[in-house]
Amino acid sequence: MKKLLIAGYADSTVNYQNAFARLGASCDTLPPKAPSPAPCQTKPAPPLSLPRLSYCPYDYDGLILPGGGDIAPPLFGAANEGSRDIDEQLDCLQLRTLDSFIRAEKPILGICKGLQIINIHFGGTILQDLPEASQLVHAYAPPQPTAPSANIHNKIPAIRKNGDKIHPTKAAGGTFPERLYGSSPITNSAHHQGIGAVGDGLLVAQYSHDFVIEAIYHERLPILGVQWHPERMCFEYADIRMENGADLLRYFLSLL
Repeated sequence: MKKLLIAGYADSTVNYQNAFARLGASCDTLPPKAPSPAPCQTKPAPPLSLPRLSYCPYDYDGLILPGGGDIAPPLFGAANEGSRDIDEQLDCLQLRTLDSFIRAEKPILGICKGLQIINIHFGGTILQDLPEASQLVHAYAPPQPTAPSANIHNKIPAIRKNGDKIHPTKAAGGTFPERLYGSSPITNSAHHQGIGAVGDGLLVAQYSHDFVIEAIYHERLPILGVQWHPERMCFEYADIRMENGADLLRYFLSLL
């Protein structure tokens, strides 16, 4: 059985744990949050200043960087220009964890915030608040008992009962999203931020019609990232209007 570390707290990563369990993998999560957050510096924190790890990457087959709140802007050298729901201690733990798994040459999958963590690690930046027109497509919407009429093929997003948007994207030829889902994957979305400058060694694999980056991969390391939530696109969360997220999760497990 493959063993994964999910770099998030147990109570906020239940969907990830359940999805991977259904695919035959076991998962550990980060230790419970400390009472007092470790402050981040005003500049990107060097590895030694981040909280010390309490586990070894060699005990795991791979790393999952899950979704969550926004990343502390000082970690990518910026002032706060729209970031919210920030957990600085978790940001630092995730960056430190990512660094250790890269050094151990372990496969890594970043999801939503996790994709952005990967980008920051490699020197990229974050668009802290997408333009209003893009937020209509990408931002989480309050759960609704009935979804409004929409035509996802005409770039008008549908809204799921859980608040996720559904919208079309484009995948670059030969990349992992294209191999899994074809050239025009339809995915979910629940974010108000996105990747700005792409980090060193990272390549864009997928983007939406407004050119928000939807997936990245490293040119030589086993590192993948998606802005969407595959764990909310499979099993009990499956929806015939979008792709099956389990295909991506199975593909990642095949890299381990």
